Amino acid sequence: MAHLQGSARAAYVRDMFGRIAKRYNLMNRLMTGGQDLRWRRFVVRQANLPPNGKLLDLATGTGDIAFEALKAVPTAHVFGADFAEPMMRVGQRLPLGERVRWTSADALHLPFPDNTFDAVTSGYLVRNVIDIPRTLAEQLRVLKPGGRIVVLDSSPPPPTPLRPFITIYLRYVIPLLGRLVVGPGGADAYQYLPSSTQAFKTPDELAALLQAAGFQNVRYQTFMFGTMAVHWGEKPPIR
Repeated sequence: MAHLQGSARAAYVRDMFGRIAKRYNLMNRLMTGGQDLRWRRFVVRQANLPPNGKLLDLATGTGDIAFEALKAVPTAHVFGADFAEPMMRVGQRLPLGERVRWTSADALHLPFPDNTFDAVTSGYLVRNVIDIPRTLAEQLRVLKPGGRIVVLDSSPPPPTPLRPFITIYLRYVIPLLGRLVVGPGGADAYQYLPSSTQAFKTPDELAALLQAAGFQNVRYQTFMFGTMAVHWGEKPPIR
C-alpha cells in the first residue's frame, strides 16, 4: 500500500501492475471517462518529437503513450520500458505493438547510454518510484541536449469546493470499480492508486523537483479538476 517504503514498495507496485495488466486499459477509460486518451495525446505533443526521432516511454505499461507517439510521428523510433513485464506482454499483442522496442528496465537504473533520446515520456511513473530525484536524474542523463522530458501523473485534489466529492470518488468509487472490473485483486490495487495520488507531490512541488534535477523551461498543465498534471521541460543544450 501507499505507506510501504523502499524495496518493499517497489515489489508491491511491480506485483500490483502485473495483477491488473489485462484490465488496466479498461479501468483507465472507465475511471477517467476516456479523458486519459486526451492527456496522452497532449504528452506526445509536448514531447515535440522530430521525424525519425528517438523516444523513450518509461513505465510504458501496455504502451498507450508509445502508440500515440507512433501515430503522431510514424517514423519515430519508440522504446517502451517498464519493470512490470505482464503489462508489456499485453501491449505487445495490441495494434502497433510490433513497432515498439519493449525493454524490461528499472527507472532508477536505465540501461541506455547518455544522450540517446530526443524525448523521454512517462505516465504514472513518478508517483510510484522510491527515489524521485534519482529517476529524474536518469531521464536527464539519457536525453540528448535540448531533449524534452514529459511527465503525466496524478496530483492531490486541490483545495476547491469540489475536493470533498473528489476525495469520495478516490477513496470509495474507484476501489469498488476495481473490484467489479478486475476481480478480487482489483480492490486492493485500486485502493493503493488513489491513496498514492493523495500522498503525491502538488504540481508546483513536482515542477520544483524537475528544476532541481537540472531541467529548464519547466511548465505544467492540469486536467480533471486539478487531479492530473502534465509537466514538461528541457535538458539544457551544450554551450
